[in-house]
Amino acid sequence: MITSLVVHVQPRAGRTEVMGWYGDAIRIRVGAPPADNAANEALLRFLAERLKLSRAAVRLEAGATARRKRIEIAGVDRETVLERLGVGPPP
Repeated sequence: MITSLVVHVQPRAGRTEVMGWYGDAIRIRVGAPPADNAANEALLRFLAERLKLSRAAVRLEAGATARRKRIEIAGVDRETVLERLGVGPPP
């Protein structure tokens, strides 16, 4: 089972956290800067930890250099992903 998730990332935040919905994407603040792929790696590690999955189960599918990213998550359905991230269904 593969779940695709769209996120809007805000790098260089004070801490890494889920902020809620931003249009059709989930807004996540990341403490790492966008340089040298640091924000992307911090985002993927954070998602793996929050979703209780291995880091290998969470992959950046699209948007490596953009704030809007598509994440591919293996082994968990969309409802579980939204529940573990603490967001309800999209508005």
